[in-house]
Amino acid sequence: MIVAVASGKGGTGKTTIAASLALSLAAGGGPAPLFLDCDVEAPNAHLFLQPDLQEQRDVTLLIPQVNEDLCSHCGRCAEVCQYHAIAVLGEKTLVFPQLCHGCGSCSALCPEQAISEVPARLGVIERGPARDGIAFARGVLDIGQPMAVPLIRDLKAWARPGPGQHVIVDCPPGASCPVVAALRGVDFLLLVTEPTPFGLHDLRQAAAIATELGLPAAVIINRVEGSFPDLETFCRDSDLPILLRIPFERAIAAGIARGQNLIEIRPVYRERLADVFSKLNKNVQEGRS
Repeated sequence: MIVAVASGKGGTGKTTIAASLALSLAAGGGPAPLFLDCDVEAPNAHLFLQPDLQEQRDVTLLIPQVNEDLCSHCGRCAEVCQYHAIAVLGEKTLVFPQLCHGCGSCSALCPEQAISEVPARLGVIERGPARDGIAFARGVLDIGQPMAVPLIRDLKAWARPGPGQHVIVDCPPGASCPVVAALRGVDFLLLVTEPTPFGLHDLRQAAAIATELGLPAAVIINRVEGSFPDLETFCRDSDLPILLRIPFERAIAAGIARGQNLIEIRPVYRERLADVFSKLNKNVQEGRS
């Protein structure tokens, strides 16, 4: 089973939950899971899982390069580019690499064959064993690069689970294209939120993505302090079961600041997270039957 852990906003404790869930599975007696850190713009799951990153691979995107000696400046390339990454101004054809998605339409349809494609590095994907036998892989987007989606796509294709191995996907925060790329092909979406107006606002966006993709979803509420009825009402009305509530405790915050996972700080959460995963697995199996 592939479980994605996501949140509509950053800072909700998404990676803490994802890493702790992986460690709970690793302690359960079965095969240790595969952990994919798809938060490629700010990956930090390594702080909790301490991987030995033994393999590394560059990820590139093919960017158009125009031979001005052959170019007739007909404008066909600009017409077919959906992303406005290429423009023709008079006798000059301009390429904007930051907008290019590497689709190859411009080079394929250039009547003069004046456009070739050259690889441009986006970042790197890495993998290796982590603590408690967890298989770990992550992507790291180069500073200044805007295209996270190809990196996430290549990471998921490169790091495949073994037989009987569950997968935990730590998604990017938010509700944009990188989140959708991370969610492609998963079986269940676990949404981490916090009981604040901002947390509820962004949970609505993340839940809408789950609905659009047809993914079953559930919620973990982090930093619970008192009651926030609006969040509970939204989850109930949206048929989003709340599987776990984690209190707002100084000891938990201090432990996470030291790089500890939730199970190390409060060992009771090993069993509680295992129970969460068991409920997700049951839901997926019932959905397949």
